Amino acid sequence: MTLSSSSPPATVRREFALGAVHALPIVAGAVPFGFLLGSLAAKAGLSPLEMGLMSALVFAGSSQFVAVELWSRDAAGFAVVGSILLVNLRHLLMGATLAPRLEGKPPLRVGAALFLMADEVWALALRRGEALTFGYWFGVGLTLYVAWLASTVAGTLAGALIADPAAWGLDFTFIAVFLCLLAGFWSGAGALPPWLASAVAALSVHALMPGGPWHILAGAVAGGTVAAWRGRALS
Repeated sequence: MTLSSSSPPATVRREFALGAVHALPIVAGAVPFGFLLGSLAAKAGLSPLEMGLMSALVFAGSSQFVAVELWSRDAAGFAVVGSILLVNLRHLLMGATLAPRLEGKPPLRVGAALFLMADEVWALALRRGEALTFGYWFGVGLTLYVAWLASTVAGTLAGALIADPAAWGLDFTFIAVFLCLLAGFWSGAGALPPWLASAVAALSVHALMPGGPWHILAGAVAGGTVAAWRGRALS
């Protein structure tokens, strides 16, 4: 996988457009999810401006859900920020997979690309493989970013109109999106050990500490550890 920064303008435009098109199925699932988050944020007392700033600066759905939940409980500011950082620690593992491809690239471009590194963007980037370019990455990332920002703000504006967002099935969209991404990574029975380790760790920690973000980190670490161990064993 190579992140090229020296492609002709026409090629960059084509790659960007291709990335935007590939992002559309994810956007279809992310928009209801963002609308749900915005609705919950409105009920927690956040204004559309506050929700918009959170989505624009954080751009991480799962940690934003945790933040809104803590906000609704009047949690201290350091607890909200700490929880966001904890949930997003999985990005360290995700970023590590991209480090060899980013080495030697312009720092500003790398920084902008990593800002857009949501789970879905990262997954599509890996599926792109050796054909990955900055144009494709930004096509996927910016399309999802704009859709996420718009849907969370819209959800906050309409929050008072929806008594129970879960009754509309909006809470399942997050699960549906990740099931589709997971299916795209299926490469046979050899892919099961990291998946099972991640699932067991996440479910176990969630059962022991319900309501907190620790199960997300536990699942990421367990799955990453097993994948790394298998990689060394097979090499």
